[in-house]
Amino acid sequence: MLGIMIVLFLLGYLAIALEHQISVNKAATALILCGLLWTLYMLESPSILSNSAEFSAFWAGTSDEVMPFHEKVVSYVTGVQIIEHIGDVAEVLFFLMGAMTIVELVDIHGGFSIITNRIRLHNKRKLLWVIVLITFFMSAILDNLTTTIVMLMMLRKLIRDQKERWIYAGLIIIAANSGGAFSPIGDVTTIMLWVKGNVSAGAIIPSLILPSVVSVLIPLLLASRMLHDDIEEVLPEVENKNQRSVMAYVSSKEQKTIFFLGVGSLIFVPIFKSLTHLPPFLGVLLGLSVLWFYTEIMYQKMDIPAGSRVTIPYALSRIDMSTILFFLGVLMAVAALQCAGVLTMLSNSLDTLFNKDIYAINIVIGCLSAIVDNVPLVAGTMGMYEVESAGLFAADGAFWLMLAYCAGVGGSMLIVGSAAGVVAMGLEKITFGWYLKHISWMALLGYFAGALVFVLMH
Repeated sequence: MLGIMIVLFLLGYLAIALEHQISVNKAATALILCGLLWTLYMLESPSILSNSAEFSAFWAGTSDEVMPFHEKVVSYVTGVQIIEHIGDVAEVLFFLMGAMTIVELVDIHGGFSIITNRIRLHNKRKLLWVIVLITFFMSAILDNLTTTIVMLMMLRKLIRDQKERWIYAGLIIIAANSGGAFSPIGDVTTIMLWVKGNVSAGAIIPSLILPSVVSVLIPLLLASRMLHDDIEEVLPEVENKNQRSVMAYVSSKEQKTIFFLGVGSLIFVPIFKSLTHLPPFLGVLLGLSVLWFYTEIMYQKMDIPAGSRVTIPYALSRIDMSTILFFLGVLMAVAALQCAGVLTMLSNSLDTLFNKDIYAINIVIGCLSAIVDNVPLVAGTMGMYEVESAGLFAADGAFWLMLAYCAGVGGSMLIVGSAAGVVAMGLEKITFGWYLKHISWMALLGYFAGALVFVLMH
């Protein structure tokens, strides 16, 4: 049965990687995978749990100790294992929903134009440096997916030639992934590690900012040589329909207030966790509620038609729920493998193959993240290795810090290896072959250079 679970998981991985080729949304694949793996695990659980010390310890000394074994197994799987894992997954999902809603509200009110409207460079190389730097630091505050969308939308207003835009877009992908890697809220994988306590904000930022900068700087220097002359024409800014209806009534002052409240709420989350020791999703929901309160009061004071009001409920309707369902499905699928003991077997195999060399293990994980989604890779790695009290696998240990770097930055090596790459592929119609020929080798050099810097630092 375990063999069938592994085969199904690999087939699910393949379907997720080939989402666009088979025209099946990866969320559907992840949810099917989740349901099948948990069903197979439930069928096999009596034999798996019969030798589990954790299972025996749970029932020892309880009033239900004399319960029939089969009933114990069902109760333990449904009432303990599934509940524990869904609780861990829910922390990540609620954080993402809150953060995505904040970003959506700021974007609809034109908040990000505070940044994009100030970019008026005509030299192609200077423009590339400015765009990459903004993307790098913005993705550390927001998330790499949102940052990529914002920067690509801005790029269309600056560069007319599509093939030339692809060069900028390729560097945006690299900068977004590298910028998200050194921030606890910059990437889904770092959010997962941070929420679970594997890394802290105080350790991940100083440990990974230099490797992340190196992983961007090398491709940036190489890509600069591909651009020549000046930009012939800067296209006029074109607002979308939602922004036109809202900005007809919202003043510049209110626009800036929403921008700083939204971004400030996201920056506040690590501070909130450090001060209160509460889960980060509570901090982001607190920030969301403050922004919600402000917009409600703002609209009450303004004579705006109901159809032109963009409040939190409307922003919630616009967030990508299929992405949320994808994370739910894939994280719970990985949880089923963890409960079945598959991840423990994989951990032992990697330890044997690489003689427990944490740097080699993480570099391989980073290369794999360029082929398949890094979310299940990190979730699987977290299930394979326990957080120890001291050493390389302790909280804020070198293993977890390098995992955050490799899983985040490694996805840049192929355009399908990260959410930022997939959205750029869709928006700019970048082909897999063009990215592989022109960008992948630069991302590869940056990835290994940053990894070398991390190894030397530790």
